[in-house]
Amino acid sequence: MGRTIAIGDIHGCDTALDVLLRSLNIESDDTVISLGDVIDRGPDSRRCIELLIELKSLCHFLHIMGNHEEMMLEALHGGERRDAWQRYGGLEFMASYGGRFDGISPEHLDFIRSGRDYIETETSIFSHATIQGEYPLEVQDKHWLRWSRFTSRTQPHFSGKRVVCGHTAQPSGRPLVIHGWVCIDTCVYCPGGALTALDVDNDLVYQAEQSGRFRGCFPLEDFVQ
Repeated sequence: MGRTIAIGDIHGCDTALDVLLRSLNIESDDTVISLGDVIDRGPDSRRCIELLIELKSLCHFLHIMGNHEEMMLEALHGGERRDAWQRYGGLEFMASYGGRFDGISPEHLDFIRSGRDYIETETSIFSHATIQGEYPLEVQDKHWLRWSRFTSRTQPHFSGKRVVCGHTAQPSGRPLVIHGWVCIDTCVYCPGGALTALDVDNDLVYQAEQSGRFRGCFPLEDFVQ
C-alpha cells in the first residue's frame, strides 16, 4: 500500500509546489489529495494546475474544490462575486493566463470543474474548509465545506475520523493540530508562510517555501496544540 498525502492550499505558488512534490518522491501507488485553492494570489496558477495534471499521470491523484475555484467559475460565467474574486487573487490568476478567460485551456477548466466536495477514506476525511461535526458527509452543506472557518474550538466529526482541511490560513506557517483535526493551510503566499503536505498514514509534515527552500520533514506531533 502506498502513502496517502494531503497538500494544503497552493494559491498559485508554483515554485513551492514543485519543490514540495520533488521532496515527497511520489510513487505510483501513492494517493495524493489536493485540498483546494490551487489558484489565485500567487504568481502562477497556470503552472500549478499543469504540475497537478502531470502528477495525475504519476500516481492516484484527487482534488477538492476550494472557495477560490468556486469564485473563479462564478466569475467565468459573469457571477456577482467577480469583483470580490479579483480582489482576493483573481487578478493574479488571470495574469497567468494572459489576462483573458479564453486563455484558459479546456483541460485546465475541466481540472478546476472536477474538484470534489470532500474525500473520505477508512481513517480520514478531507475537506477544503470545515465540516459539520454532527452530520453525515452526504448531507453536508457545500457552502460550509468551502467557506467555514476552522478554530481551536471546532468539534471533531461524530464518526471519529480525523479531518484534514485547509482554507483557514495559519500566518505562523505551522499546521494547526487539535483533537480530530489538522489544518494545513500554512499561508504559502505570505511572508513566513509555506506550502504544507501531510503524510496521513505516517503523520509526517513536509513544507516548502515559494522562495524555493525546502523546510524539511517533521513529525506531526511537533505541531500539536
